Amino acid sequence: MRKRIVYLFTIIFSLFVGACLMYGVFYFFPNTIVEKVSENRVTVTDEGISAGVDNVYDSVVVVESLVRNSVISIGTGFVYKTDGNDAYVMTNHHVIEDAESVQLTFTNGDVVTAELIGSDEYADIAVLKIDNKYVLKVATLGSSEDMELGDTVFTIGTPLSKDYSGTVTRGIISGKNRLVSVSISGYSSDWIMNVMQTDAAINPGNSGGPLCDVNGNVIGINSLKVVEDEIEGLGFSIPIEDAMDIASHIESGTKIIRPYFGISMLDLSASYDLMLAGIRIDGNVDEGVVVYQVEDGSPASISGLSTGDIIIKVGGIEVGNIAEFRYNLYKYEPGEVVEVEYYRDGEYKTTEVKLEKNE
Repeated sequence: MRKRIVYLFTIIFSLFVGACLMYGVFYFFPNTIVEKVSENRVTVTDEGISAGVDNVYDSVVVVESLVRNSVISIGTGFVYKTDGNDAYVMTNHHVIEDAESVQLTFTNGDVVTAELIGSDEYADIAVLKIDNKYVLKVATLGSSEDMELGDTVFTIGTPLSKDYSGTVTRGIISGKNRLVSVSISGYSSDWIMNVMQTDAAINPGNSGGPLCDVNGNVIGINSLKVVEDEIEGLGFSIPIEDAMDIASHIESGTKIIRPYFGISMLDLSASYDLMLAGIRIDGNVDEGVVVYQVEDGSPASISGLSTGDIIIKVGGIEVGNIAEFRYNLYKYEPGEVVEVEYYRDGEYKTTEVKLEKNE
């Protein structure tokens, strides 16, 4: 009986002491508790996202490309910099590539004709210039490198038509450093872009718009989307660091010079095109880039490459198609020497190619 009384007394005493301690914490440190709860909630509530949207919203513009005063394509851009009387807007190259003129529409309804400073088709970046007096807000640039998988992001864009300008969509960072094949020529995948992946909805017209963190800092430029019936929530953005590197070249008027190799190519998998070209492929090789033509006096010609050779490595890295070939080749600068491994007449051979400027 005595043991039961001691046991009950111990439980009651422990509960009493615990209650007193909790009361003391709330009595003496009420602000600390409230601040901590608020701090944990701010990045996940709609109120937190709306504050971030407000920080960047008025820097976003509708980009319309015109030919003979008719709109041929529509996209999105944002003001990323001002310098004296000038303001600079970034968008995608593919949004403006065929335009005779480009018009920007701001969130207050102002329509301005922009000057195209320049663009780069491989990076898919274009820079436009306008008078600073039209600018409502300049976007703050963030860091894609600081973003983690699962971090909340949002986009602002013009999906489908101008009627839906300023559309905000929200998602997460689904992947980083994705190597995605894209088409530059319009016929097949012939280039690779290093991008971030997000599940935030990116539709036609969102191209060139900002991908932002919850505070409204721009961390990427929406560039392309995998569009297939069975695929949902797969969008891609160019990291802001890469975009700004290209934009800086364009602003300064410095031409982005990529190395010149001097061949026309076909993918090894393009069996019909190879047949039309009269090139027969050895069945012992299943991946690579087939040399279709070699330009006279080019670096490839000087190094001994010829029609029918199958390039399988560039700088020691395997290349399975044209996109991978260009991606690895363009890591080199004009004047550098790159080792190329190729297959010819049943033998693997190696040669060195001194790259030139692609003027």
